[in-house]
Amino acid sequence: MTQKLIIHIRQHTNIDGLPRFDGLAPASIVTPATTDQFRAAVEEIMDVACVGFDTESKPTFKVGEVSNGPHLIQFATPVKAYLFRIGMPGCIDAASAILQSPALVKIGFGLKSDRSRLHSKLGIRAPRLLDLGSVLRYQGKKGQVGLRGAVAAVLNARIDKSRSVATSNWSNPALTEAQQAYAANDAYAALHVFLGLDADQQAMLLAALPR
Repeated sequence: MTQKLIIHIRQHTNIDGLPRFDGLAPASIVTPATTDQFRAAVEEIMDVACVGFDTESKPTFKVGEVSNGPHLIQFATPVKAYLFRIGMPGCIDAASAILQSPALVKIGFGLKSDRSRLHSKLGIRAPRLLDLGSVLRYQGKKGQVGLRGAVAAVLNARIDKSRSVATSNWSNPALTEAQQAYAANDAYAALHVFLGLDADQQAMLLAALPR
């Protein structure tokens, strides 16, 4: 049996005392609304080797209620984020082209449910997914590391995660500025955690991905 690749990182004991993570400015967050705009977004995203990736779904609050998400798919390059709202013309074709590309590595945290929903709801199979949560561990500890802890350990910064925004209605056709910033920076921060690892660690993670 092949031993799973694990990268150990240090754990910050006072994340709240770290400087704030520099997220994207609103002008660097793109929300395509037409087929042409989605096509342009795909061209820009496919021009890089790795993108940050995440999805958002309208939360469920009742026992037995099943989410019909994802309602939003986020991609991030080193300088820009793209928010794909499910239901907009051209969205599914654009998202499929990106997610199903074997040449493009999609990087995020806790991607198991994202992968499952993309397949079950949209029929999208996504190869080359790198779930950093499954390969990063704190030194001397077991258990997966989340985005906030990884940003602190690798980037020496604090990313703020608003619970009220996280549990807001992601199925709304018009997202608030807070929703846009939250969604964009989840994908953007994940990519920058990967880019913050040393070159040898990056190469090992990419080499371990099934093709």
